[in-house]
Amino acid sequence: MRPRFAVLGAGHGGLAMAGHLAKMGFPVNLWNRTASRVDLLKLRGAIELEGVVEGEGRVRLATTDLKDAIAEVDVIMVAVPANAHQDVALALASLVEDGQIIVLNPGRTGGALEVRNIFQQQGVTADVTLAEAQTFLYTSRHTSPTSARIFDVKNEVALAALPSYKTPEVLKIVRLAFPQFIPGDNVLKTGLDNVGAIFHPGVTILNAARVESTHGDFQYYLEGITPAVAAVLEAMDRERVAVAAALGIHAHTAREWLYLSYDSPGRDLYQAVQATPGYQGITAPA
Repeated sequence: MRPRFAVLGAGHGGLAMAGHLAKMGFPVNLWNRTASRVDLLKLRGAIELEGVVEGEGRVRLATTDLKDAIAEVDVIMVAVPANAHQDVALALASLVEDGQIIVLNPGRTGGALEVRNIFQQQGVTADVTLAEAQTFLYTSRHTSPTSARIFDVKNEVALAALPSYKTPEVLKIVRLAFPQFIPGDNVLKTGLDNVGAIFHPGVTILNAARVESTHGDFQYYLEGITPAVAAVLEAMDRERVAVAAALGIHAHTAREWLYLSYDSPGRDLYQAVQATPGYQGITAPA
């Protein structure tokens, strides 16, 4: 029997994930707290995908009612920005059911630990399993409230449960839909392998003037990461890797991560970014 999914968040990632799950034939509900994100999808009932995944995926439910969205599902895929994890965890606390798996896509740094602590503080008694992905599976953008473009799907994404001994049982279910997920050592490893902490703030800050003057109308990775910007990112990345090493964790460098995720070659970070076709078309934040 195919697992039933709920995807929380109808943004760039969540819409792509829900559409892909539905296209693959998995029962999927899509939730978003803002009605304007799901109103049109309620009427149309399907998400149109383009890019490396093409076709239509018909969702079972599109709703702003979280209780309805997660009722009787097996896996809850949280696909909201990390700064919304707290709000989602607080909302889920009184609604989760025994046996459900909750996966943060991604956990960023400390995501699963934060959700566990909130559940403990809220007195959650349901037997649920928490897990987090090291990064988001797709490079994607929504093109309308009912359509998304998937630029690329990563080769592999580490996933770790909390506690880590539950990782195999989570992967047994989740890999039925996403074989790209591989075992992560633990949530400290997935959290410290958070290359988004290098690419997202670093590139945005170093391109702040350009973002303002163009309203984000440039290639975020391919144009925003010049050799000079890449050199700063590599310095930031060395500090991240050193922090992980001090805790006894071997973290991948950003350049290594690009090779593992996208087969991107290059002797340095700049070359690896430029050799990543999945970044073509990804524009900067407006």
